[in-house]
Amino acid sequence: MRRLSLSSRLALLFAACTAVVSLIAGVLFSRASEAHFIELDQQLLDGKLIGLRRALHDIQSSESQARLADELSRQADLALRITGADGQRWYDSSAQLPGQLPLTEGLSTTSHAGTDYRVLNAPLYPGKPDSPQLTLLLDITHHQHFLQRMQRLIWLTVGLSALATALLGAWAARSGLRPLRRMSEVARGVSAQSLKARLPEAQMPPELAQMAHHFNAMLERLDDSFQRLSAFSADIAHELRTPLSNLLTHTQVTLTRPRPIEDYREALHSNLEELQWMAQLVNDMLYLAKADHGLLMPKREPLELAEEVEALLEFFAPLAEDAQVTLKRDGHARLQGDRIMLRRALSNLLDNALRFTPAGGEVRVWIVDEANGLRLMVENSGEGIDRALLPRLFDRFYRADPARHEGRSEHAGLGLAITQSIIRAHGGQIRCESQNGWTRFVVELPKGN
Repeated sequence: MRRLSLSSRLALLFAACTAVVSLIAGVLFSRASEAHFIELDQQLLDGKLIGLRRALHDIQSSESQARLADELSRQADLALRITGADGQRWYDSSAQLPGQLPLTEGLSTTSHAGTDYRVLNAPLYPGKPDSPQLTLLLDITHHQHFLQRMQRLIWLTVGLSALATALLGAWAARSGLRPLRRMSEVARGVSAQSLKARLPEAQMPPELAQMAHHFNAMLERLDDSFQRLSAFSADIAHELRTPLSNLLTHTQVTLTRPRPIEDYREALHSNLEELQWMAQLVNDMLYLAKADHGLLMPKREPLELAEEVEALLEFFAPLAEDAQVTLKRDGHARLQGDRIMLRRALSNLLDNALRFTPAGGEVRVWIVDEANGLRLMVENSGEGIDRALLPRLFDRFYRADPARHEGRSEHAGLGLAITQSIIRAHGGQIRCESQNGWTRFVVELPKGN
């Protein structure tokens, strides 16, 4: 069964609400009109009862009968029946009166031969137990016809109101949902070749403005991810092309003529270096792929961060001495983390800092123990990085230095991307700051349990 559209649902909902409201209003108006007629009839019959009691003060006299006839002649739709205390009928003002009438005192309603009556029973002489009974009958057929016509009008109004509201509701819903159709059109037009379409947020109603904002933000992320993926593919081809070309050329040159065994050994050794670099590149890419899919599961073991940093500084000390760079560390903190993964991340940061620190410069490592976690900063002196380039430092294969150092694994442009993946796998964040001749990588990590 085909599901109703949102416009149809809203139209039916509007129609149902209008029908219910109209019906309730009509029923209340009908009940109020009926109560109003009953009140008027009560007042009329009470007034006639007083006049009839005066006219019938002496029921046996001819003068009373004359006054009775005069009183009844003033109200054409009024009839009277007088019965004795024993129930015997004494008098009927009309031969068309019903044979059986309600006997209870007070006001009641009855019908006879297509005529509706309002009936009032009261004693002729109040307070006397053997008093004759007066039964006043007021013809209210015209009142009932009016109420019936009004009820039919109410049902007709309810039906027409529901129909009109359904049509207007459908039009209003269709007009109001136009921004959603616009979103659908934009979404239908999104493809790998077309990610630039955006929704006009300023023209959206307030209820959809936030959705349009998030929809545009999603398109921005998709466009950025697609651009990064395209650049990533191009970078992979670029990185692998040179070593593959070197391997192919070197092998072809080696095979052009017979050579001594040492030449073949040297060629194989050279090819092995290229293959090792390519294998490392592929391993790094697989590592990042695991990180993208949340497959990096760091072990949780207690670590003294200062000891780990100190061990890495001892490892990099010969390189720093050759480059005439001073290494410094300060601070202590403990955390729960994966020793191997964190050492790899810190090693990438230290290697990056040493490569861009000029002779006579410094590389500092600061560890700050805080209440909600810890902060580790690796900073180096030297030429700063343009603020516009900072957000891209953690992109894969990205180098702030436009000169591409092809064929060197440690400079392939994956180190900072791997570092970011490791830090995020530990629930932390990393960012880069560069100002006043210092470039600082700030790592924020939770301490864990």
